[in-house]
Amino acid sequence: MNSISKSILVLSSSPRKGGNSDLLCDRFVSGAKEAGHLVEKICLKDKIIRYCTGCGNCFKGTKVCSQQDDMAEILETMIAADVIVMATPVYFYTMCAQMKTLIDRTCARYTEISNKDFYFIISAAVSSSQEVQRTIEEFRGFTCCLEKPHEKGIIYGTNAWMIGDIRQSNAMEIAYDMGKTV
Repeated sequence: MNSISKSILVLSSSPRKGGNSDLLCDRFVSGAKEAGHLVEKICLKDKIIRYCTGCGNCFKGTKVCSQQDDMAEILETMIAADVIVMATPVYFYTMCAQMKTLIDRTCARYTEISNKDFYFIISAAVSSSQEVQRTIEEFRGFTCCLEKPHEKGIIYGTNAWMIGDIRQSNAMEIAYDMGKTV
């Protein structure tokens, strides 16, 4: 049991329940809960998050997006969390559209996502973590716009093409252990 319980938000952008990146999220969650942390997992596929329209409303001092969807609630949860886990399947060597849309929509209040620990989880059909570094750089592109982000870990779920392939990978144990040692 961890002596200091943290609030952990896991953002799973897999379009498939039980997809490879989603399974890695579940293992991370299991480890974090066992360590005594408060964990919330949000599956983006279950939320309505519209694309940023570039309307500029969020730059007019209101810090409110003109769109009425689930993003405002998710953003509140991101701001309140101590730790944010961002998980994506890799499509054509980049993050999936669901994760990119979420990142774009943080615009209204991204300056309030400060002093957070970040973990990144990816799943990909490729065999090497080197082949998916551009996806990690996309996550870093987001976090470098934040105040005091702390990158704490990356879980590479490689060799995972078909749904469930990740179950045969040591990435499952890495995800569990990383969650347990947040």
